[in-house]
Amino acid sequence: MSRIHPSAIIEDGAQIGQDCVIGPFCHVGPQVRLGDRVELKSHVVVTGETSIGDDCVIFNFSVIGEIPQDLKFGGENTRLEIGKRNRIREHVTVNTGTEGGGGVTRIGDDCLLMAGVHVAHDVQIGNRVIMVNHSGAAGHCIIEDDVIIGGISGLHQWVRVGRGAIIGALTMVPNDVIPYGLVQASRGELEGLNLVGLKRRGVSRADISALRAAFRELSEGEGTFMDRAKRLGDSTDSDYVRQIAEFVTGESDRSFLTPRK
Repeated sequence: MSRIHPSAIIEDGAQIGQDCVIGPFCHVGPQVRLGDRVELKSHVVVTGETSIGDDCVIFNFSVIGEIPQDLKFGGENTRLEIGKRNRIREHVTVNTGTEGGGGVTRIGDDCLLMAGVHVAHDVQIGNRVIMVNHSGAAGHCIIEDDVIIGGISGLHQWVRVGRGAIIGALTMVPNDVIPYGLVQASRGELEGLNLVGLKRRGVSRADISALRAAFRELSEGEGTFMDRAKRLGDSTDSDYVRQIAEFVTGESDRSFLTPRK
């Protein structure tokens, strides 16, 4: 049985799952769907056509599902889909999508969005992503699984961040980041690989050595950057290196998260 504080406003039409906890002065809009065991602390606003998966916790003064901060937005019907077991800390803002960007903003499972994070319209976030305090993703960004974005960092609109990459604090990221890359400095320079993250996930020494060699080839090899990436994809036996090659040479994939019903 859900526990709803008397001061909370739950509008007609909202769907509240089993064993949810909705704290003081929260506001849940009429098109919102909360899964089971979702907890809204206090003063949380969840609005728009927004679905939130089981076991998520949203902390004080967050605003989830408001319309995009995009002057082209004309009130069209767009959505926000949030997966399971996410932790969304204080003062986080997550916007719905836009018609021109696919209409859906998505966040996967097991993510941590720390205080003050902003996720803009049509952003696609994978699983186990950590966005540190006051970082932000502008419209249409793609953030793949297991990415860490450091505090007070920003992703320019349309940027892709590949699986397992790490962005240092105080970094502006204007360009795509390869899988497992390490990006830092004020204008987001690619400085190496996220070796700490690879080791923590138990990636084999052989694959790490292959990634190091691939990074050297991408940085210093002959031909254009695209030529180097194609050679890597054709010659490697490492799935990790192949992911980098496919990321560089392939088209932007905005459907890597399975749409939720």
